[in-house]
Amino acid sequence: MAEEPGRTGAKRPATGAKRPATRTRGPHDPSASVGPRELSATEGAHEPSAVEGPQELSDLRVLKALAQPRRQQMLQHLTVQGPATSATLARALGLNTGATSYHLRELARYGFVEETRGSGHGRERWWRAVPGDRRFPPRSRQSPETRLVMDELNRLSYAADLELFAQLQQEPGSDEWADALPHSRGTIRLTLPELHEFFEEYIALLNRYKRSDVATPDGARTVLTRFLAFPAPTASSAPPAPSAPPASSDNRKESEPS
Repeated sequence: MAEEPGRTGAKRPATGAKRPATRTRGPHDPSASVGPRELSATEGAHEPSAVEGPQELSDLRVLKALAQPRRQQMLQHLTVQGPATSATLARALGLNTGATSYHLRELARYGFVEETRGSGHGRERWWRAVPGDRRFPPRSRQSPETRLVMDELNRLSYAADLELFAQLQQEPGSDEWADALPHSRGTIRLTLPELHEFFEEYIALLNRYKRSDVATPDGARTVLTRFLAFPAPTASSAPPAPSAPPASSDNRKESEPS
């Protein structure tokens, strides 16, 4: 078994009270054939979930509701920035409050967000992301329509993750968090059951750092975590090497008589 060492020189950042996820960007996730991952939508909730066991999202209506691009943006905002009102989300995302209110109601309908106590100003309704270990069905059990929805959801999640990472890289790095970018790329040889076990151990590790706002130490920041593992393509599935362009009659060797 060989593994390529990752870059581990960065200081491990303190973690906040986050429900671990694998969107799931993504929040955020969401699902690989070897083992579904949590939704990134649950990462930003600051209180531990009362539901401890994994919940599989197999209803196509729920998946379609979650894969709506605006709702993914709203969930990401609630994940990274914390609770917000529909007006706050509208300003942040360039939408009108009618649209954000509608999308919040739809997300609440399927249990992804819920009302929470806010600043107490007037009749404002504050919303938070609901934590939970939500997983998708394995790819082998997904219908063709479900796969299309999942592919779109994954595309949105990974695009949002890359955008957030690019944004972080552009920030001036003048404090101790400038080095808080640990990452690793490696290869290991595993059986399918071992890969399932590897994934569950990763989730258990993240759960060790899950805690409420009250228990979170000063100086902690929201840290986005992502897990992605997939088998290397087989030789038969690898794309063919590009063929060399045909030689031109004008492209002669120097030793060739003219």
